[in-house]
Amino acid sequence: MSATSSEALIGPEQAEWLQRPLSIIVGSRDAQLRPHLMRAVGARLSADRRRLCLLMPCAHAEALCADLAANGQLAVVFSEPHSDRTLQLKGQDARLSPCQPEDAALAEHHLQGFVGEIGQLGFPAEVAHTVLRAGAECLRIEFTIGAVFEQTPGPGAGAPAAAQ
Repeated sequence: MSATSSEALIGPEQAEWLQRPLSIIVGSRDAQLRPHLMRAVGARLSADRRRLCLLMPCAHAEALCADLAANGQLAVVFSEPHSDRTLQLKGQDARLSPCQPEDAALAEHHLQGFVGEIGQLGFPAEVAHTVLRAGAECLRIEFTIGAVFEQTPGPGAGAPAAAQ
């Protein structure tokens, strides 16, 4: 589903879900259509549910940052490890910026929540610390949500998601 100028594609229930300790994978592509993927360490949805801010570790982000600087296009997959519920958000206007003081607290909150989330699956806290590069310097990616897709495994995977 694509956005018009006045509607949010993310509904209140989805907005609440996106703030949970989810697995967040950010994907971009270069001019030769080669993909680049990284794991985000936190996300913040705007009050109007139209824009998303992602926190990304700076280390090893060169290719993804170059892609976003060149074309602004990204896809973000949010997945809940214990249930496999998954949403994909796409944007066309992604911009990079330095982190703000409040972002460190968001990254730490996400890390602690993710420790609990994957702990339900039997993974120790060290896995979350390693996967999310705990304590690493971060940057921000902000974009307007242009499309939302259901990606939970099953017959509806790939379909545009209605705002809920």
